[in-house]
Amino acid sequence: MLARDIGIDLGTANVLIYIRGKGIVLNEPSIVALDIETKRVIAVGTEANEMLGRTPGKVKAIKPMKDGVIADFEITEIMLNAFIKKIKAKKMFSRPRILICCPTNITPVEKNAIKEAAERTGARKVYIEEEPKVAAIGAGMDISKPTANMVLDIGGGTTDIAILSLNGIVSSSSIRVAGNVFDQDIIKYIKEKYRLLIGEKTAEDIKINFANIYHPDKKEKLEIRGRNLITGLPHTITITQDETREALKESVNKIIKATTNVLEQTPPELSGDIVEKGIILTGGGALLNGLADTLEKDLNVPVLVAESPLTCVAEGTGILLDNIKLLEEDQ
Repeated sequence: MLARDIGIDLGTANVLIYIRGKGIVLNEPSIVALDIETKRVIAVGTEANEMLGRTPGKVKAIKPMKDGVIADFEITEIMLNAFIKKIKAKKMFSRPRILICCPTNITPVEKNAIKEAAERTGARKVYIEEEPKVAAIGAGMDISKPTANMVLDIGGGTTDIAILSLNGIVSSSSIRVAGNVFDQDIIKYIKEKYRLLIGEKTAEDIKINFANIYHPDKKEKLEIRGRNLITGLPHTITITQDETREALKESVNKIIKATTNVLEQTPPELSGDIVEKGIILTGGGALLNGLADTLEKDLNVPVLVAESPLTCVAEGTGILLDNIKLLEEDQ
């Protein structure tokens, strides 16, 4: 049997699995639907995501990853096992080596929790790498040279900011403000302004398909359905793009502040490289309409969105697995 290497982008919002020689073979939401009475797993990933906010009392849709780390060890293990079974890795390969990515500010305890969860799925060896480094590699940056590369990886649970040079991280920061917080910002804004309660999926849809935080079109309007908090009845309101900018303003400012702090810690020689090359945005949050323009205006540095921001980390695991010596040196 083959012992083919596997790369896992274990994200708060999505899990992506890369098999060496095959590419990305799985991209599904990090959700498990569980029968809370019998503890039986009903669905995992896409199927479980469709149940979010629509389950009966005894069925609970659980997100085991919170802010880029394992919040529920047991459920994460169930989820990983289900995904590895789904890609038939256990049948195809005998004890593969697994590379898992994590945020830069993860504690040793959290790192061990991720490692143990992967080992229990049958891995021969588990490597842990920092997410922004892998994202930079997946975005096509050459981080081996003595010049600076800067990446801003905005996932579901964390925003990881890092400046890389000579295959290492020079300065970095990780804040727990990212895609999921954007969703909560939209929910909170609509609740406070219109007394209307909307679900996570509705908020995410507004964020992806309607929000604009740079030059919102005041004529662009969107009808939203939810539950009126005063009457308790279903209700419909209309919001503008300008309101989405207002809703997301505070969180975007936190990302700008954290990025500024990282830039301030950078040696002057490397700062010059960043002004020349710019900052690369990766992760799902990079797709927020107007974010790149807002960052560029406030930071006074070119900001570019990676070619495939959602898959950068997974693609990066593939490149690192092809250069296993780099992983061995890092561990």
